[in-house]
Amino acid sequence: MISVTFPDGAARAYEPGVSGLDIAKSISPSLAKRTVAMTIDGALSDLSDKIERDAKIEFVSRDDPRALELIRHDAAHVMAEAVQALFPGTQVTIGPVIDNGFYYDFQRNAPFTPEDFPAIEKKMREIIARDKPFVKEVWSRDEAIRHFADKGENFKVELVEAIPADQDLKIYKQGDWLDLCRGPHMTSTGKIGDAFKLMKVAGAYWRGDSSKPMLSRIYATAFAKKEDLEAYLHQLEEAEKRDHRRLGREMDLFHFQEEAPGAIFWHPKGWSMFQTLVAYMRRRLAADYQEVNAPQVMDKSLWETSGHWGWYAENMFAVKSAEAMIHPEDPDADQRVFALKPMNCPGHVQIFKHGLRSYRELPLRFAEFGVVHRYEPSGAMHGVMRVRAFTQDDAHIFCTEDQLADECMKINDLILSVYRDFGFGKIVVKLSTRPEKRVGTDAMWDHAEKVMMAVLDRIKAEHGDIIETALNPGEGAFYGPKFEYTLRDAIGREWQCGTTQVDFNLPERFGAFYIDANSEKTPPVMVHRAICGSLERFLGILIEHHAGHLPLWLSPVQIVVATITQEADDYAHEIVALARKAGLRAEVDTRNEKINYKVREHSLAKIPAMLVLGRKEAAERTVSIRRLGSQAQQSMGLDDALAALRDEATPPDVKRETV
Repeated sequence: MISVTFPDGAARAYEPGVSGLDIAKSISPSLAKRTVAMTIDGALSDLSDKIERDAKIEFVSRDDPRALELIRHDAAHVMAEAVQALFPGTQVTIGPVIDNGFYYDFQRNAPFTPEDFPAIEKKMREIIARDKPFVKEVWSRDEAIRHFADKGENFKVELVEAIPADQDLKIYKQGDWLDLCRGPHMTSTGKIGDAFKLMKVAGAYWRGDSSKPMLSRIYATAFAKKEDLEAYLHQLEEAEKRDHRRLGREMDLFHFQEEAPGAIFWHPKGWSMFQTLVAYMRRRLAADYQEVNAPQVMDKSLWETSGHWGWYAENMFAVKSAEAMIHPEDPDADQRVFALKPMNCPGHVQIFKHGLRSYRELPLRFAEFGVVHRYEPSGAMHGVMRVRAFTQDDAHIFCTEDQLADECMKINDLILSVYRDFGFGKIVVKLSTRPEKRVGTDAMWDHAEKVMMAVLDRIKAEHGDIIETALNPGEGAFYGPKFEYTLRDAIGREWQCGTTQVDFNLPERFGAFYIDANSEKTPPVMVHRAICGSLERFLGILIEHHAGHLPLWLSPVQIVVATITQEADDYAHEIVALARKAGLRAEVDTRNEKINYKVREHSLAKIPAMLVLGRKEAAERTVSIRRLGSQAQQSMGLDDALAALRDEATPPDVKRETV
């Protein structure tokens, strides 16, 4: 007999080879009916799997969050069957689950189009309604190759041949249709439900290799409930409206062009916004950090010492002098290989090493708004969110082990305060612990993880009203554990931005040390810290979070003074001069255009406030204030209006200092 233990700690004895479904039926017919899968010792498994040894099991219902991946996986199989039923001769390749859905790649003479979607979705509903069970079989390699070769499924043959000989070759059937698959699956197609939708088509090379055939990829999504699908589609609709690329054009912030792929051409308004963010961050760091600047181009040898050349070279840009490239055989030409820095940390270690450091100087905090370059495939780039050249609000703290906890807490408090200033509420803080491949001793990791776990408890105790905490086992950096800070924007999307990473590796690699209280050379603990991460990406997040309606203090143009009649032109110029003197970013619009045209144009450009002037306002020295997104107008005296706008345009950190 074997012992099966349930989540409540209760255990029952069963004959070896009992299936999960048999166990569920032995407990309750209703349990067996609502269960779609199970976990065996924490691993998600088919409910039909046999249990041969003592194990902990948990039944998974369709409403369980863990079932969502199964719903999408099953839907991918059903989509593939539907496609082959409707379009004979189509070959299926792979169909994995991805974030928010799934896709399947097909080989077909004519690529699919969105016009094919209604027929495919209709056929999928028919297959789901049949409610055929998913049946797992283990085939021999020869049997699988023969089957797929006979059907002309050459891509499947290639997949079978690539599976290691020591692994089971699993086939899942749903009625007469079958596919090669690792599993697991739910009990039947009917469990998928009706909350699915085909989303888009794209081309994709087989196995991502441009020398191999181009396939037709159908992206889709599926959820457990219709309401969840509708909420997701609404989120996509909102995301399209908020797309920073479209808003960037409308607000005249930046552009991209092929001559500098992955690099941003900042326009005056966009650069003003960028510099406003940098100025804010500088003020927040002034009390505790020393700002430094390390070279952008450094010899390859430095990156070999840091380990980046070995671990990260495919993501780096290497350069030589033009002379060396033109005359590669010339011994007088400088033939050294340099790298554009992909990160700031090695440079900061060099600054720390320059001169003898005492424990009395620690913690030593270096900050840099450093431009870095990282190679991204052309298909991965996305506006300002994912680029090849960006600015990190990077900092590195060199401290003793005894100072580590307080430094991590100090960083946390700063990060949360910054996020509040930018209008973000709930924050998720995750502690990522030691990965399988890592440097350093177990004792070193034990100490670091113990410290950071204690800090995580402090964070939860002190900031539980605005944060959630979680563990990410095995997801730490190879050189140390880390905190990851994730923001949730106005439409519910999550963005990982801030990070705190403990590093025992880099100082030792570069031979960095300080003289401790016993006059011994001791490597410092190095803490990598970022708040925004990439300033460019953070601005993209802010633009989408606020749908372009940026807070007045951050907006590149804060007010536009627009005239209705020429008699108010002189008054308009006077107001702009006074506004600029008061520190407001103001522009004037005295064009001979109707006021409704001006309002539409400046609303499209997301100007937060318009001061509308006519004869009456000029005569009475008043202004009519019209806010972005509102039809209402408020009449105020000029001095009161400028004072109110100046107060509203004061950055939140400055406002706190003046209270």
